[in-house]
Amino acid sequence: MIRITLRLPDDVHAQVVARAETERRSLNSQIVHLLETALAADQAHGESP
Repeated sequence: MIRITLRLPDDVHAQVVARAETERRSLNSQIVHLLETALAADQAHGESP
């Protein structure tokens, strides 16, 4: 597992925190979930990252 520092605009952070709470995930798990979902959608549409 890789550890990174991530800088987010305040409004994006608030949105991700709110969604994490709604979906009962930690902030880290929510970010990983959103990235995995976006990458899978890109692959399904034949787009390269």
